[in-house]
This record gives sequence, structure tokens and C-alpha cells, in this order.
Amino acid sequence: MKGYVYILASKRNGTLYTGVTSDLPRRLYEHQNNVTPGFTSTYGVKTLVWFEEFDLVTDAIAREKAIKNWPRKWKLDLIETMNPDWEDIAHYLLLL
Repeated sequence: MKGYVYILASKRNGTLYTGVTSDLPRRLYEHQNNVTPGFTSTYGVKTLVWFEEFDLVTDAIAREKAIKNWPRKWKLDLIETMNPDWEDIAHYLLLL
């Protein structure tokens, strides 16, 4: 089963959230529509700014754990490598 690691942001250089899922379009919908209460709904973290796809969800989980332990600067650098303008890249999910 595929897995995805993703980072959401409230705005450029704003609050970040790193997550993992096997269904990124569904999970993003849940974040954007406050389906479940929690960090992202409390802090308005809804913009998809980065993601990676893995063939195995277990690899995605390992990557998420690693990223969550990174310093903030490393996360910002990761985002800006893929998405230097901090655009909402949710439209790429149509390609999944």
C-alpha cells in the first residue's frame, strides 16, 4: 500500500504540520474542512506545500518520524526546494 508524507502550512513561513497517510486527497479534504478537531483546525494549517509518495506506507511512516524530529530550518529548506513560492500544491493530487 502506498503512503504519503506531507507538510501543510498556515502561510509562508507560518505554522507547519507534518503528517502521513495512505490517501492524501482524502486526508487533505479532512484538514481543509475541519472534519476532525486537532492541531490543523485550531491553527488554520490547511495549505499543502510539500509531499512525497512512497510505495510502502511503512517507509512513509519512517520518513514522517524523521522529518518531525528535524529542526524547523530543515523543514523550511525541504519545502523551498520543491515549492520555493509556497504555493498550494493540492492540484497535483489530481495526478495521483
